Amino acid sequence: MLMQRSYAAFLFDMDGTLLDSIASAVRVWTRWAERHGLDAAAVVETMHGVRAVETIRRWGIPEAEVAREAAELTQAEIDDVDGVVAIAGVQRFLQALPPDRWAIVTSAPRDLAAKRLAAAGLVPPPVLVTAEDVVRGKPAPDGFLAAAKRLGADPEDCLVWEDAPAGIAAAEASGATVMVVGATHHRPMATRHPVIADYEDLTVTVNGAGRLLLGIQVS
Repeated sequence: MLMQRSYAAFLFDMDGTLLDSIASAVRVWTRWAERHGLDAAAVVETMHGVRAVETIRRWGIPEAEVAREAAELTQAEIDDVDGVVAIAGVQRFLQALPPDRWAIVTSAPRDLAAKRLAAAGLVPPPVLVTAEDVVRGKPAPDGFLAAAKRLGADPEDCLVWEDAPAGIAAAEASGATVMVVGATHHRPMATRHPVIADYEDLTVTVNGAGRLLLGIQVS
């Protein structure tokens, strides 16, 4: 399952991949949808893995109001991090990674990413690519390409960790290998990529060439 090869770098999505922020996001987006007379459940289904501006545009908000709506919604998410927690085993796993061999690529704005990572007790790496850093958000590959470049790695030599269809599509478009994290999924995702439930049984080692190798911890 873990593909017997080494990687130059790991590129992680954040929400649903490193931490679980679903309860917070659902609360905020539900209030936003209800304020606009929209089907809250339908809106929530479309907001995973993409930037807020893309979701807001998708639901017909006039372009002149998109930036203001996104800023207000982001602030509401920053103010509500109740229940944001790290995915099981992820702290130990990240601590085993050299700081210059991994990055976070998230559709969240930088301030929100910082707040959620802190709430989950996770320390961000030096390379953190957020919504403000790209012109095109996921499912475009721009964020993953930017992160790989900053790490000095070929995107095709990276392993992307994702949980949402938009992020998986972005990773595929970048040429990277994909690992799907299913920790926050209520049902199995239909995907051609390997899926892990969490990081509890995973190990990572660095070989003599400085490359990352995945393994399974056997008790």
